Amino acid sequence: MVEAMEEARAPAGGPPEGRRWLNRNVIGMGLTSLLSDAGHEMATAVLPGFLAAIGAPAAALGLIEGVADAVSSFVKLSSGWYSDRIGHRKAIAVGGYFLTGVCKALFAFAWGWPLVLVGRTLAWFGRGVRGPLRDAMLAESVPPDSRGKAFGFHRTGDTIGAIIGPLVAVVLLATLQHRGVASPSAPFRVIFWVTLIPGVSSALAFALFVTEKRRAPAHELRFWAALQALPTRFRRLLVGVGLFGMGDFAPTLLILGATQLLTPAYGVVRAAQFAALFYTLRNVAYAAASYPIGALSDRVGRRGLLVIGYLVAVVVAAGFAAAFAFSWRSLGYLLLLFVLAGLYIAAEDALEGVMTADATEAPTRGTAYGLLASVNGVGDFAASAMVGLLWTVVSPVVGFAYAAALMLAGAVVLHRVR
Repeated sequence: MVEAMEEARAPAGGPPEGRRWLNRNVIGMGLTSLLSDAGHEMATAVLPGFLAAIGAPAAALGLIEGVADAVSSFVKLSSGWYSDRIGHRKAIAVGGYFLTGVCKALFAFAWGWPLVLVGRTLAWFGRGVRGPLRDAMLAESVPPDSRGKAFGFHRTGDTIGAIIGPLVAVVLLATLQHRGVASPSAPFRVIFWVTLIPGVSSALAFALFVTEKRRAPAHELRFWAALQALPTRFRRLLVGVGLFGMGDFAPTLLILGATQLLTPAYGVVRAAQFAALFYTLRNVAYAAASYPIGALSDRVGRRGLLVIGYLVAVVVAAGFAAAFAFSWRSLGYLLLLFVLAGLYIAAEDALEGVMTADATEAPTRGTAYGLLASVNGVGDFAASAMVGLLWTVVSPVVGFAYAAALMLAGAVVLHRVR
């Protein structure tokens, strides 16, 4: 334990040679993300069903996810730069985890989609504050040649929480449904209250287990100067990431797609349960693949693996477009698409973060992670809003086809850009 604490307090500018990658900070951040994602995914898994129960259209879900992602993206950029400027990150990250953990409970009061939009936006504000700071601290807690393992381990912990959360949600839905509650939306409201337990616990875990050696403040570091100081190789990475992100819609639209496809045969609540289970299995695939992909990238390189991940995402979007076009409602087919979705998000989340660390230096790494998150956030906003809009105005086939085309373009650009 003493050794791990000494490792975690090593200078942020770079770890000493021979230092182990699986230290207190890596474990603490993994535990924090496990708890945070358990609460987040518990709400995410049932949110499309809840919106259907209160009569909200598909366009509302796209708008909710898009606006929340846009707010989060702008906050990420400023919080990353601000942490570089003041020389420390931990306290701000703890506050972000707390805000994310408590705001999803606002959904329990909603009888229309606008309050869901408010709660989701506040929660994503907290997520935006904490994300770049945590990733920068994680990158600075391990040797450079082990970053793939550390990020893969962290994503695995993150995704174990994303498995636990939907499972709890499914069990609660089934239990409350069998008790014959009066309102179709009542079981969903109970789940939103339960998310407070892991949500608040995540902030406590980060505060108690993660340590940080503060750097000297860089008050002279101006925002635009910090952006201009980022290396050209990092900016090239952002081109492919940004184009892919323009089609990378929120996973709640996958859940909504499965729910709508299965509702004629099973009813809305039963269909929501199946969709939540599929989403859970998507997260199982995510957890299982994250560490192997990260560790493999330490050996064979990262860009090629990320391109493959992007291409798998194209298959998922095209697969949902085909499901709606030809009325494919097979449980096995939908399960396959959700598993593939887990594989591509594992590659995306692990490798984009590691490649950012590889392409940048410690004094502006918070700014780099903020910019990466902002590019992804703007893309998520555009993708979620556009897919939701096309879904409502034209058809889900057109919405998912649009996403597949943009993600394919991002994969091609990333493959060509060195």
